[in-house]
Amino acid sequence: GLSAARSRSAAALDAAVEAELAPLRMERAKFETRVTPGEPGPTGVDEVQFQVATNPGAPAGPLGRIASGGELSRFLLALKVCLSRDQQGVTMIFDEIDRGVGGATADAVGRRLVALAEGGQVLVVTHSPQVAALGAHHWRVEKRVTGGQTLSTVVALDAEARVDEIARMLSGDSITAEARAAATSLIG
Repeated sequence: GLSAARSRSAAALDAAVEAELAPLRMERAKFETRVTPGEPGPTGVDEVQFQVATNPGAPAGPLGRIASGGELSRFLLALKVCLSRDQQGVTMIFDEIDRGVGGATADAVGRRLVALAEGGQVLVVTHSPQVAALGAHHWRVEKRVTGGQTLSTVVALDAEARVDEIARMLSGDSITAEARAAATSLIG
């Protein structure tokens, strides 16, 4: 029945998510989809809950309670990758999926997003220079308040403006030669 199918699908999802966690620098984390009897309702008689343990020896608990902001972002990225795996040409939008991570972990998240874009279109809103540098295209979103109204504009960046924007992301409003060199190195 439906409960047995959910249990089989849960086991397959768990294996797929755990395989996705290693490239996201969470190779020791555990992910489990628990399917337990619940109150009958329009979606069946099962309660489905994602349980995680983020460190070896740590107890498992609900995803939203156990995972930190950066861990939660990476679990959600892994889930989205697994759930969209067989869909070609899909467009996925990630809004600060790299929140709470930096350095090598942000780079790992960015590289996973690049790989994901091979089968579809991936749009990423990010404040991470490591992630932004890996994009095929780069736009800057600007907000201005004029006459009591907020106006957002999106500006496509050419190669030079992209270096400047990533340098700004690295160093703040004052863009130095060192920040430009670091941005150029990130873009590769």
